[in-house]
Amino acid sequence: MSALERERPPVSPVEQGFRLDRQNAKISGVCAGIARWAGIDPMIVRVAFVAGTLLGLGSLILVYLAIALIAD
Repeated sequence: MSALERERPPVSPVEQGFRLDRQNAKISGVCAGIARWAGIDPMIVRVAFVAGTLLGLGSLILVYLAIALIAD
C-alpha cells in the first residue's frame, strides 16, 4: 500500500483570521481573541498589553482601541 492510498486521519477545521473573543472578554475581547488566535493563555496577552502600555507611554491603548473597533 502506497502512502497515497492510506487513509488520512480526520482533521478538524482551523478557524482562519482573527476574531474578538467576547465569551472570555474582560473589556472588549481583544486580548482573549489574540490569545485564541495565537494559541496561548489570555493572561499572558493581557499582562503584555499592560506592560507595553506602561513602557510605551500609553501607545498600546490606541492599538487596543483600534483593534476593538475594527475587528468583528
